[in-house]
Amino acid sequence: MRKTQTLTLICILSLTLILGGFVGVAESNPETIKIGAIYPLSGSIADTGARCKAAIEAAVDIVNNSYPDIDLPSAESEGIESLGGAKLKVVYGDHQADPGVGKSEAERLITRENVKALIGSYNSAVTKPASFVAERYGIPFISGCSSSAALTERGLDYFFRLAVTDKMDSVAFLEALDELREEKGAEIESIGLLYENTEFGQHAAMSVEEANKDRDHSYEIAAKVPYPYGATNVDSAITKLKKADPDVVIAASLLNDYVLIVNTMKEFKWAPKGMFSFCGGFQDPKSIERLGEDSESFSGSSILPPQLIKTTPILRKTNEIYKEFSPGGVGFDGVMMEIFEVPFVLADALERAGTTDPEKLTEAIRETDIETDLNVGGGIKFNDQGQNILAKSAIVQVQDGEYVTVLPLKVAQAEIVWPMPSWSER
Repeated sequence: MRKTQTLTLICILSLTLILGGFVGVAESNPETIKIGAIYPLSGSIADTGARCKAAIEAAVDIVNNSYPDIDLPSAESEGIESLGGAKLKVVYGDHQADPGVGKSEAERLITRENVKALIGSYNSAVTKPASFVAERYGIPFISGCSSSAALTERGLDYFFRLAVTDKMDSVAFLEALDELREEKGAEIESIGLLYENTEFGQHAAMSVEEANKDRDHSYEIAAKVPYPYGATNVDSAITKLKKADPDVVIAASLLNDYVLIVNTMKEFKWAPKGMFSFCGGFQDPKSIERLGEDSESFSGSSILPPQLIKTTPILRKTNEIYKEFSPGGVGFDGVMMEIFEVPFVLADALERAGTTDPEKLTEAIRETDIETDLNVGGGIKFNDQGQNILAKSAIVQVQDGEYVTVLPLKVAQAEIVWPMPSWSER
């Protein structure tokens, strides 16, 4: 009897070891690696969300299949070689531009979908709570384009951001105004701040104010005008700006709000000498499509000056792939490029880590050092706060229905139209 029990026990232990070995293999060399992606796929900015999704899908297609002529991490191989050719599988969450929904979606993707990393979320106001969820679970979160500088100032261990921050853009805007004054003789003394009353807008406005202090030439802040995100009417905001009449408006708004703001300026027959916008609505090509000629002469930041697509081989190739996924075949803009880069950061880290273990994967992300011609900065490398220290942007202006680089002057593709023509002169 005892011999039988002993043999049975040995068999059970042997089977356990064998199965355990198979499980270990399955964990270290999974067939697919699930990544959670949280974007606004419905609601007021669903069009933008669809383009964000297209950027992710295009990048994942390159990682999962062989593109030997594209010099990007895992592009030549099919999948992640160090994990037996495992493919990336993206599971989407729709945050509807609602921070509460974004937080719930992050929780769902981690606890129910068992994703190994999170990416997102376009809106800084959503990225903030969603990344706190990832931090609590010890899951890496990579943001492509959420630009609130505060996101990488929270002391988080698992958060990373590729984008230029609002602080960086604020400095760029003020240096551009200096250059216009010094090199072009432009009379610029005052600034008006127009911003959505969210994480993105509030920190963008704060960043301009902070960057404006202790400079050789500080500009008067003539007006600070917040408005509700998703507003259906901005008459009051534009009335305040018109009354203050600043030389330049620096704005932080997403697509629908940006279009509404420009249309209201036209209705009120008022335009400043120039208007610079942070990432978001201005950078979305839909803004030119929807505003038509009224989009002319407005300016803003971009990590991807359009001429780079024409002159850089890797940009030409990846732009054509992106257009296959993008609604209406629209090509890259700076924001979509930032999102497009995220899966390659993950693929590179997975290759080096050789595991989906969150701690080892996060450590590999921290050690990222990618050289690429996909953006003006020339690569991706994170500091101890998780910020891409190579991120840079230029200032583009809408001219003849296209974005053209106008500042800094040393990289200008065209002469800046300054001041903007009045509505009666257009």
